[in-house]
Amino acid sequence: MPPSRQCAAMRVPAVPPSLLLALSLLSPWGSVAGSCPPRCVCASNLLSCSQANLSAVPAPLPRFTAVLDVSHNNVTRLRADWAPARLPHLHALLLSHNGLAFVSTEAFAHVPRLRHLDLSSNRLRTLDENLFSDLGELEVLLLYNNEISTVDRTAFENLGRLRKLYLGQNRIARFPLELLREGSRLPQLALLDLSANRLRAVPAGELQALPAWLRDRLYLHNNPLACDCLLFQLLDRGRRRHLSAVEDFQDELRCFPPGATALVKILELAGKPPLNCSKAREAVLEAHLGDSVTLGCDSRWQGVRSRHWVTPGGERVLGDGGNGSVVLLANGSLQLRALRPEDAGTYSCWVAGPLLNETLYVELLVHNFTLHGPHDTLNTAYTTLVGCILSVVLVLIYLYLTPCRCCCCRGAEKPPAPRDDSINSSVLSTTPNHAGGTGEPCGSHVASGAGTGQNGRFKGGGTPSVPARQGPKAQRKVSDPDSVSSVFSDTPIVV
Repeated sequence: MPPSRQCAAMRVPAVPPSLLLALSLLSPWGSVAGSCPPRCVCASNLLSCSQANLSAVPAPLPRFTAVLDVSHNNVTRLRADWAPARLPHLHALLLSHNGLAFVSTEAFAHVPRLRHLDLSSNRLRTLDENLFSDLGELEVLLLYNNEISTVDRTAFENLGRLRKLYLGQNRIARFPLELLREGSRLPQLALLDLSANRLRAVPAGELQALPAWLRDRLYLHNNPLACDCLLFQLLDRGRRRHLSAVEDFQDELRCFPPGATALVKILELAGKPPLNCSKAREAVLEAHLGDSVTLGCDSRWQGVRSRHWVTPGGERVLGDGGNGSVVLLANGSLQLRALRPEDAGTYSCWVAGPLLNETLYVELLVHNFTLHGPHDTLNTAYTTLVGCILSVVLVLIYLYLTPCRCCCCRGAEKPPAPRDDSINSSVLSTTPNHAGGTGEPCGSHVASGAGTGQNGRFKGGGTPSVPARQGPKAQRKVSDPDSVSSVFSDTPIVV
């Protein structure tokens, strides 16, 4: 066979153009639409454009991109057209360290499947209205190390699956309680980092009502908080429960005492002036006879597999018991109805968590009287008030209801003293009164010897002349009427 025919027999047959197009579509980077952007490193569905000195997000981006890393560049503005086409597979977008100062409210319209968004270490100052409302599947949002001072109430709307929100190292001065209240805004939130901000006060009472698994990941350290006993007790309970947000940052949890300019450790406020905060009592519940109470099993594990209660008598509660007086609720709480004195004691809740087991103790105090019924003893304040009123009444009786000095009371042998206005005025005042006429209150006996008082004036209460009598009673002395006025002297009466 000639050499030319031999080479022709060995020649590979031509491939149709349609087959070449199909082969190119099978390769991730074979087509123009799926080519790797310049200055980026591509591996499968991962695009790394970090530290490439980019001023904008590279375009066009392949539709199958799952992870896009554009960190450490100069992308200062994220407009709505950075992703002109829909990216249905993108679940992680990294834009940290870019000097990013503006994010359009429509910037995430074409990436609805995003689950991880990193906007940390930028220059964001505000979180505008409905900024992240298009990210219904977002789970992790990193906004730490920015300049954020204003957070719109609707900035995190529609984030029903958000689990971790990092807002640390910003300029936030007001605690965003709407993110936690009732769990309606962010029902799946399990971590909220507000450390290193400008918070001066936090709603300690409302935070204490949050479940322990959320308080376990509520970071408040490195804030210029004002010292408060409620705040101390909130953190003290967290330390006793070994909550990581408190236990891992005890030295960074500081506050300003009243009138002071230096920070002190919050967990060292117990018994120290000027607040003299008392130690927190963990899980102590007080009730009255006949009440119905619910004992909560506040575990710090979110994915609890099972729970059961043990009563003070050592009985394990698995369902209804005691004719319906003890009920195990669906959320793991224990409800006690029509409390009796023997229901008091320490109840324990055994929790089987996803990582470790946990035992919680709740002490129940039952007072031996009903809440609206009569008490066994009078209230101390009420008793003190009644005693004061009785004392005042007795003093008034002593002052104004003096014994009657008349003939019928003293006997016929002793004539009554002449009544005069000066006698009545001497009771209430030491100022001499005008001379008045004499009266005859009970008989015809009239004082025959009226004495003179100070400055020669008539002394209405003068000593009457008593006729001489025989016998031992003749030596009886008549009391000086001045003694009457001496009882009602100017000296104040101290009760």
